[in-house]
Amino acid sequence: MELRRLGNSDLHLTRIGIGAWAIGGQGWYGSMGPQREEDSVPAIHAALDHGLNWIDTAALYGLGHSEEVVARALRGRQPRPYVFTKCERVWDSAGNVGASLKAKSIRRECEDSLRRLQVDVIDLYQIHWPEPDADIEEGWSELARLKEEGKVRYIGVSNFSVNQMKRAMAIAPITSLQPPYAVVRREIEKEILPFCAAHDIGVIVYSPMYAGLLTGAMTKERVANFLPEDWRKNLPGFVEPALSRNLQIVEVLRRIGKRHGRSAGEVAIAWTLNNPAVTAAIVGFRSPRQFEGIAGAADFRLSTDELREIDEA
Repeated sequence: MELRRLGNSDLHLTRIGIGAWAIGGQGWYGSMGPQREEDSVPAIHAALDHGLNWIDTAALYGLGHSEEVVARALRGRQPRPYVFTKCERVWDSAGNVGASLKAKSIRRECEDSLRRLQVDVIDLYQIHWPEPDADIEEGWSELARLKEEGKVRYIGVSNFSVNQMKRAMAIAPITSLQPPYAVVRREIEKEILPFCAAHDIGVIVYSPMYAGLLTGAMTKERVANFLPEDWRKNLPGFVEPALSRNLQIVEVLRRIGKRHGRSAGEVAIAWTLNNPAVTAAIVGFRSPRQFEGIAGAADFRLSTDELREIDEA
């Protein structure tokens, strides 16, 4: 399986990695609904057995639960995959989520993630969101100190603008950016991807299947029956008239995939990996069966004509 170096690090990643958002389960703002742990752990094992060598989670996912599930899934696994997580999203005893980039909060969050993940060092520690904006310098300075102390190997950012990355780079180098990127969400192509390519910042894109919309399994009926807590209910691409347009694009992805024995989701992921500025893509799945539907994306490449066909759609 092809490996790509992540930015200025010595980490060499498979082109797709394990996304642990959904396995955080239900009961928190950002949930995708109920999730059975007896599905989550085997799903992670299936991906590792296939050769994927990294997993991305966050303290926010399930309010710590995702990190705990990752720890259980990785217990005794050799070789151990790279483990990435994030800080900045915090919550109170009632589960109300807030944002903090204060140094004291960042350090506490790091210690909590190390404990939940049951690791001595986090391979990539990322600021989840650049909020509050005024505290970016304080938060990034603390991540740099955690790296110097050996608690984390590399530090990155998520959802940052070019200007926000410039502010962080004035303090310490950025190893990676984690932005959203999909066939139906291409805003980062204009400024962000060229900036990262010019400054040796690795790019790990998230939601390449647009929160499941581009998998080929999503329908209007399924969207209409989302649980009340499912955050996707209000995601722009899931709301009409965008939903109908996006499902038409899925049919193009499905048609291209059929030529190669691939799923629409694999085509969607491969499309993001075609951009030379993209190091790798995070893919989420809830069960071994779901992973099987996207496993081939790491090695699948689209032709120039197929890329043009998608652009036209």
